[in-house]
Amino acid sequence: MGDCRACDRSLGSGTSAHLPKPTMPQDPTPSERTHRIADAPPSNWVDRHAPEYARPYLRLARLDRPIGVWLLLLPCWWGLALAEVSRASPFPNLWFLALFAIGALLMRAAGCAYNDYVDRHYDAQVSRTASRPIPSGKITPSAALAFAAVCSFAGLMVLIQFNAFTIRLGVSSLILVAIYPFLKRYTYWPQIALGLAFNWGALVGWSAVTGGIGLPAILLYCGSVLWTIGYDTIYAHQDKEDDLMLGLKSTAIKFGSKTISGVGGLYAGAAILWLLAGLFAGTHLIYINAVLLVSAQMAWQVTTLDIADAQNCLARFRSNRDVGLVIFLGLVADMALS
Repeated sequence: MGDCRACDRSLGSGTSAHLPKPTMPQDPTPSERTHRIADAPPSNWVDRHAPEYARPYLRLARLDRPIGVWLLLLPCWWGLALAEVSRASPFPNLWFLALFAIGALLMRAAGCAYNDYVDRHYDAQVSRTASRPIPSGKITPSAALAFAAVCSFAGLMVLIQFNAFTIRLGVSSLILVAIYPFLKRYTYWPQIALGLAFNWGALVGWSAVTGGIGLPAILLYCGSVLWTIGYDTIYAHQDKEDDLMLGLKSTAIKFGSKTISGVGGLYAGAAILWLLAGLFAGTHLIYINAVLLVSAQMAWQVTTLDIADAQNCLARFRSNRDVGLVIFLGLVADMALS
């Protein structure tokens, strides 16, 4: 799967990248620091510990910015856990949790490489994305596509561990993944497609346990789509000036000065749908309290948001990992203690 705006753009350099011989992991050299991705944490493990020859591909996979893996993985875990609650299971299937973790890592890598290839004519013109592997000349467009294909095949090997319905459901998400990178050229609402694609795992997680789709899963999915539109609108404010210059569109540009009320409404809708999903699945007070807690966290995001401050936006975007973990842990606790 592609990441939110963090997987959006890249420029295809026609120059082949020369990969140096493997070296022992070490702190990045001054030259290597110039290729750090702008929104990667300064102390990320890729820049500090990965072998230099592997860093471009690890960056292409966004492994220097693991927030995207979390945001792709957690809806899968939610769907699985919610299904287990509906079946009165005492704990989630650990094997399935592990499969989803591996699958999310692989499909996040594949989606980001694909998105970078599709957007290769934009990234070099945007200051935040110009240091990515393709525009910086570290990886060629064809190599990025090959990397995406390998990761996708490995992801398929994970997917076929599930039941037949789940396999078909998982494969169908590729339609959304394929069209998402193109939408910002034509609509102010590309985040809708992102939300639909990025939260498909909520349906897949449910079907992995039940072999089908139920109303709780649909409500969970719809709430998660609203959540993603909200947090990716926050993220997109980092690029809105560059997007305007390049003729690209986003909900950040669409909402403009009304972003706080817009994101607040999306988050409120997400919380209501999550509560309804829990109600129809038979959750208890523990899960309700978890949703109320994340509602307070999302309210903090909105009330402290400064759309003119890129670091402020990035911090609030990243904090959505905590939203996802609290929802998941609330579902697990609901199973164990109810």
